[in-house]
Amino acid sequence: MRSALTRTLTAAPPWSMAVAAMLTIQLANALSVSVIGQVGPAGTAWVRMCFGVVFLWMISRPAIRSIRRRDLPALIALGVVTGFMTAFFLAAVERIPLGTAVAIEFLGPLTVAGIMSHRRKALVWPLLALIGVVLLTEPWHGTIDLVGVGFALAAGACWGLYNVLTQHVGDRFSGISGLSLTIPVAALATLPVGLPQVLGGSLEWWVLPVAAGIALITPVIAFGLEMLALRRMTHTAFGTLLSIEPAFGVLIGLLVLAQAPTLMQVLGIALVVVAGTAAQHGGRRSAKPVVTTDVPATPGGVATPRAA
Repeated sequence: MRSALTRTLTAAPPWSMAVAAMLTIQLANALSVSVIGQVGPAGTAWVRMCFGVVFLWMISRPAIRSIRRRDLPALIALGVVTGFMTAFFLAAVERIPLGTAVAIEFLGPLTVAGIMSHRRKALVWPLLALIGVVLLTEPWHGTIDLVGVGFALAAGACWGLYNVLTQHVGDRFSGISGLSLTIPVAALATLPVGLPQVLGGSLEWWVLPVAAGIALITPVIAFGLEMLALRRMTHTAFGTLLSIEPAFGVLIGLLVLAQAPTLMQVLGIALVVVAGTAAQHGGRRSAKPVVTTDVPATPGGVATPRAA
């Protein structure tokens, strides 16, 4: 069965795995809304991290003995950023539509890519995406949730830092092995804000099984699909595909959460997608065998898998 699955995944075009990964990530975010209503956004993030640790350790035991003292700062920082990237994003989703939250969050890695690029023109694309976000939030209606926007911006800042930190951690640890080390840190980092929400919330019988299922979707399945796609694509090609994720956020928000966008918001999403696509250049590379290093982010792109 495993060989058949491996052959199927190998035969599948890499872009299809990248698209599947993005859809599963947004599906997990949408499904998290029901859990947020019971144990809060920080509680949901923490429970997801805890189950993520269990699943990842079942797949790949962390290579603790291979950790060097100089690896610790980057591992700890990456784990903290990963945990709060999820917590901030779920706090945003609690207040604003999913597609809007994804678009605002995307400003983080897009801005980092523009700043780290050697081309000054690259800064045009984050500005174009910002215009798209303004159209999405429609502040002229006076109904914008500034707290929700702030949480989404914080999640975006964490995503940008995640891309930078992954470069360092990815030089030392493989994808799943690196996750099995950083997700426990993420669980510990979010424990002070997550556990009180869980204890003070309504922990009904279905909450933990649903949270476990969401954790299985992401990081385990989604990250695995992203890693398979990245082994057969250039970072810039993956980043171009990644730019359509805000549109997927709108689609999943519509199908799962019944969050229908206005015409102006659709235009805003289109601007964000165009900005993300224009910041990248396409390409493809041949499949490579599994290596012992992670797939790092590139200074000029945003193509880095997210852990949660």
